[in-house]
Amino acid sequence: MTSGGDACGMNAAVRAIVRTAIHHELPVYAVYEGYQGLVDGGDAIRPLRSVDVGGIMHLGGTVIGTARCPQFRERDGRRTAARNLVERGIDALVVIGGDGSLTGADLFRRQWPELIEELADAGEITREQADTHPTLRLAGIVGSIDNDMFGTDMTVGTDTALHRITEAMDALHSTASSHQRSFVVEVMGRHCGYLALMSALAAGANWTFIPERPADAATWEQEMCETLASGRAQGRRQNMVVVAEGAHDTAGNPITAQRIKEVLEEQLGEDTRVTILGHVQRGGVPSAFDRNLGTLCGYEAVRLLLHAGPDDEAQLIGIRENRIVSSPLMANVERTQEVAEAIGAEDYSRAMQLRGGSFTESWETFHTVVQARPSAPPPGQRQLRLAVLHGGGPAPGMNTAVRAAVRLGTDAGHVMLGVHSGFDGLIHGRIDELSWMDVTGWTAEGGAELGASRRIPDEDDLARIAEQVVAFGIDGVLMIGGFAGYRAAHTLLTARSRHPELAMPIVCLPASINNDLPGSELSVGADTALNSIVMDVDKIKQSAVAWHRCFVVETMGRDCGYLALMSGLATGAERVYLPEEGVSLDDLLEDVETFRASFRAGKRLGLVVHGEGADRVYTSQFVRTLLEREAEDLFDVRQAVLGHVQQGGSPSPFDRIQATRLARRCVNYLIEHAESRTGAMIGLQGGRVHFTELAAFPGLRQEGVQRPLEQQWLSLRPVERIMAQPGR
Repeated sequence: MTSGGDACGMNAAVRAIVRTAIHHELPVYAVYEGYQGLVDGGDAIRPLRSVDVGGIMHLGGTVIGTARCPQFRERDGRRTAARNLVERGIDALVVIGGDGSLTGADLFRRQWPELIEELADAGEITREQADTHPTLRLAGIVGSIDNDMFGTDMTVGTDTALHRITEAMDALHSTASSHQRSFVVEVMGRHCGYLALMSALAAGANWTFIPERPADAATWEQEMCETLASGRAQGRRQNMVVVAEGAHDTAGNPITAQRIKEVLEEQLGEDTRVTILGHVQRGGVPSAFDRNLGTLCGYEAVRLLLHAGPDDEAQLIGIRENRIVSSPLMANVERTQEVAEAIGAEDYSRAMQLRGGSFTESWETFHTVVQARPSAPPPGQRQLRLAVLHGGGPAPGMNTAVRAAVRLGTDAGHVMLGVHSGFDGLIHGRIDELSWMDVTGWTAEGGAELGASRRIPDEDDLARIAEQVVAFGIDGVLMIGGFAGYRAAHTLLTARSRHPELAMPIVCLPASINNDLPGSELSVGADTALNSIVMDVDKIKQSAVAWHRCFVVETMGRDCGYLALMSGLATGAERVYLPEEGVSLDDLLEDVETFRASFRAGKRLGLVVHGEGADRVYTSQFVRTLLEREAEDLFDVRQAVLGHVQQGGSPSPFDRIQATRLARRCVNYLIEHAESRTGAMIGLQGGRVHFTELAAFPGLRQEGVQRPLEQQWLSLRPVERIMAQPGR
C-alpha cells in the first residue's frame, strides 16, 4: 500500500513488489487508498496479476491511491484492518510512505498479536486463522520528495522533485536575464532543506535559505543584499534566491518568499518576482533514477519478507552508498525526528551533523561558488597554475564541473587555465586563463564549452605538451572526460621519465554517458543520458501501443551495457541485450516465441533494448528484421536508433550536483599534491568518493574493450529479468 503524500516512483515500487511476489509464487494484493483501504476492506483490498501493473512506471503519483484515515489512528480501526487482512490470508505488508505512515504501520505490527486474539475471542475470525497468522511481517519503503529520512541516502520521489525544480529555475533564468530581474523561488521542505540546497547548487542560484542552517536574524538581509549587489556590479543580469518553505532566522522568525522580495525591492531597488512551485514538485513523469530506485526497493522488500522471522522487527528498505540495504525501521524514524527536534531546540550544528557530511559539504561548496568574486588569497601562499581540459566525447555535466573547478580553485587563490579542444589544444597551446565570471551560466549548459577531442598523444605530441607545460607554467592538470581522456592522461603519466616537465599532479574526473570508466561506479553524464533514453522510449511506447507493435531500441554505450540495462529496467523492456553477454541464436529464437505468445494473449506493446555493442552480427537491425519476419501478422516491428541525442541536453540535477562535488575534491587534490608526481582517478565506489592511482588504469580495464573489470550494476541483471517476465 501507498500512504501519505504521493511521490514519483511509488508506482515502480508497486510494480516491482507485485512481479517479485509472483516470481516467488506468492499471492499479492493491493490496498487501495492507503490506510483507509485497510479499514474499509472489501474491494479496497484486491489481488493483482503481473499484467495489472504493466504500463504504470511512467505515471506520477500512485495508481493505488493514498488517503488520510482518522479511523486507523484508533485501536478499533486497526482491529478492523487486522480482520480485513487475516480474512484474505495476508500477514506481510509493504508500506510505501513517509515517516508518519511508517510509524503507524509499525504500531499496527506491534499490536497485531493482541488484535488477532481479540478478533478470535470475539468470533470475528476463526481460531485456525488466528493461529495461522500470529504475527505481521512489515517492510517500509520511503516515498517522500523531501529526502528527510534516515536509513536511505535518497527517498523515492526526491530525484524527480529536483528535476521539476531545476527545470523551473532554468526557465526562470531566461526571463530573469532578459529583464535583469530577481526571482525568489520557494520550494517544499518544512524541516528539511535538501530540495532547496541541492536545487540551488544544481541551478546556479545566488542565495538560499534552509531550516537546518537559519540565517542570522540581525545580518541576513545585509549579507544577501551585499552579495547580490556585488554580482550585479560584476555584470550578472539576474539574481535567483531559493527558500525552503520552513526557513527561518536564528530568532525563529519565518523567512518567507514575500519577505525576501520586499527586502530586495526596498534595499536594492530590484524588480523582483516570487514563484512558489508548490505541488508541481510532487507530480509529473518520474525520473529514471526514481523508477529504478522504486523498482529495486520493491524487489528487495519482497525478498526480505520471504526470509523474515516471526520475531524480526520491521525493516526499512533504502539505498546507502549506492547499494540497496535494509535497517531497523523505527530506529530510522527516531533518528529522522531528531533533526526536527534539534531545529526546534535551536541546536543547528546538531541538525547539520545529522543530515550527514555530504550535506554540509554541499552547503560549503554552494556558498563558495555563489560569491560575486573570489576570496582574497592567504598572504605568502604559493599561487598554482592549474589546467582544466576534456578528453573523449562530450558528456552533460562537463561544463558544470569546469565552473565548479574554476571558481573553487580561484577562490583558493590559484590561477585556473582552460585548455581548448582537449589534448589537441594542450599540444598546440590553445590555453587561456579563466576568470570567475567567465564560467557564469555554465551550470545548466550541455556539451563542452572548452571543446574536447579523442586524441591520444604520441611521442612527438608528448614533447610539444612538455613545451606548453613550461611555457604556461602549468602546475597540475584536471582532465574531465571519458575513456580516451583517461588513456591520454595515463600516457602523460608514463612519459615523465622521458619528459621531466610532465612531473606534475594529474587527476581524472569521470564524465562519460557510457559509464565505462575504471575507478568509479558512476560517471558524470550517465544519469542525463539515461533520462534522455527513458523520455524517448516513453514516447515510443505511446505510439506503439495503438498498433500492436514491437520496438527495437538501440542505445549508446559501445562496449558497456550500463545504459541498455538501466534504461530497460526503467522503461519495462521485455528483453535487454548487453555487450557483456553478447547475443546468441538461442536467445533470439526464445524471444521470437515469447513475443508471439504474448501478442496472441492480447499484448499490445513489445520493447527490446539493444546496446550498440551487444553483437557485431546480431545487431539491432538484425533483431528487428528477424522479429518482423517471424511475427506471423500478430504484430509489426520498428527500430529506433536514439543516437547522439543521448549525449546532448541540459545535465540532470544529479549530474550537476555530482560534477560539482567531484570537481571540489579534484581541485583540493591538485593543491594538496602540488609538489608530487602523482596521478589519480576520482570516482564513486560504494557510494563514497575515492581516489585510485592513475598508474593502475591499464590493470582495471578489460582487455580489448572499453569497460572496467568490475561493474557493480551488472548485479541488477536478475532484477531486470524478473520485472520483464510475461504477464500472468
